[in-house]
Amino acid sequence: MDAEELARRVQTLEDIEAIKKLKARYCAYCDDGYDADGIASLFTPDGVWDGGPFGKYEGQEAIRTFFRGASQIFPFALHYVTNPLIEVEGQHATGRWYLLQPATLAEGEQRKAVWLAARYEEEYVKVHGEWKFKRLTVSPAFLTPFDQGWVKKQFVRE
Repeated sequence: MDAEELARRVQTLEDIEAIKKLKARYCAYCDDGYDADGIASLFTPDGVWDGGPFGKYEGQEAIRTFFRGASQIFPFALHYVTNPLIEVEGQHATGRWYLLQPATLAEGEQRKAVWLAARYEEEYVKVHGEWKFKRLTVSPAFLTPFDQGWVKKQFVRE
């Protein structure tokens, strides 16, 4: 292996670690009451957050506006993301993650303990040396009451 190949491989590993940190910041902002400004800052100006049944928001301002109200939907959440599969090609990358999230779902004045499981499909772009989300898509597998589990009731909202 020559020095150029070694440098390319090291850069790829550094990019993968930077993308993991980007995802960790996203989860931390979500778990901190859905810090809308923090979350929006992780996206490109034309970035897309596509939450499936929770809506699709294009551009930082639309993402910020949605997340300003997210704590009204989920007043408590802990995002546990696993199994990162990240592919880097120059200034662009893709990623897939799994999510398991204990949360509190608010429906009016009622609060319900729930489990949310989903898959994230993501596109990233490196902007001025920093990785950002270009597109983040959430594909829920289940959103179920804690006490019933996903076997008895796979989705809360039907």
